[in-house]
Amino acid sequence: MACSDSQGRDFHIRILLPMDLQLKNARVECSWRLKKILHGYRHILKQRLHSCPDLVSFMVELKTVLEVALKNTQDLHIPWPPEYYSCLVRDLETLGWNRVAYVDTGLTTVKLKAEDSCGRQHLITLKLNAKYPTEPPGCLVDFPVPFAVSWMPQNSLIDIYNQFLAALESLKEFWDALDEIDGKTWVLEPENPTRSATTRRIAIGNNVSVNVEVDPRHPNMLPECYFLGADHEVNPLRTKLNNNMHLWDPEISLLQNLRELLEIDFPSRVVLEKSDFAKDCGICYAYRLDGSVPDHVCDDPRCGQPFHQACLYEWLQGLPTSRQSFNVIFGECPYCNKPLTLKSSMKKL
Repeated sequence: MACSDSQGRDFHIRILLPMDLQLKNARVECSWRLKKILHGYRHILKQRLHSCPDLVSFMVELKTVLEVALKNTQDLHIPWPPEYYSCLVRDLETLGWNRVAYVDTGLTTVKLKAEDSCGRQHLITLKLNAKYPTEPPGCLVDFPVPFAVSWMPQNSLIDIYNQFLAALESLKEFWDALDEIDGKTWVLEPENPTRSATTRRIAIGNNVSVNVEVDPRHPNMLPECYFLGADHEVNPLRTKLNNNMHLWDPEISLLQNLRELLEIDFPSRVVLEKSDFAKDCGICYAYRLDGSVPDHVCDDPRCGQPFHQACLYEWLQGLPTSRQSFNVIFGECPYCNKPLTLKSSMKKL
């Protein structure tokens, strides 16, 4: 006999009655899929077999239990059309198995690998549904810009792969610029940048750093910059940036432009020892806090103690002598007691 749930799905079962026709001694047989769904409800079904007066009543109880079990079964696998699997395997063979990095056991998630013209390795994750190729798969990429796939029902994985390769080449100059920064400077944040990351916080020295945000579509243009550090160290750099902005040359690299505009050489991590720059926060005594490094420094040249912005903000808020005006708190340095000003959000220049 068949038992249907509220969504119209049919499940076939067989109920074998003993010679005495007693329902409590009956045996229920079903498919492995239904058996898997009802595995945690076997004791309930046995109780229902003992308590139900007849077979019809038991079938009603079974349907109720099945509804509950299906609602709690997140990974119920409904077979997809055979055409889906044959089409997918054919497309993968046409694309070439050497380009396939991963396929899940259900053949619903595929990861393809590619190398751009500079030898960088990239992955694209495809999430397919049962209507493929009528509907395109979902695409997950580590890009700083959206990746929109152009798709028609007659397209295949090779079309997505070619669009992926074209997108990689369009981002070549962006990744070239950031790779040079990563290789030739000390990047404080992010600690392990992804290919989608557009910002770099670069160490300069004396607890001073600059945060640059690069436009992935125009990587050779002047990036947004803001400086972190004590005012007496940062103000000369701001002045140089503003005065030399007209010298920006899109024909040379982003890093070389920053060197010339700021009239500095960015030290590498090898040159700039951690003890000279990466000092712990003076409040929490840690260097990294939720992934962030100390980004505010006491303005007094004789002090220069760094703090996490979040730590300092909380500290100043707890002092009765501090006062706040909009997003700015005025207080005293926890170390030297000199006047200290903190903005709750850094202003970009």
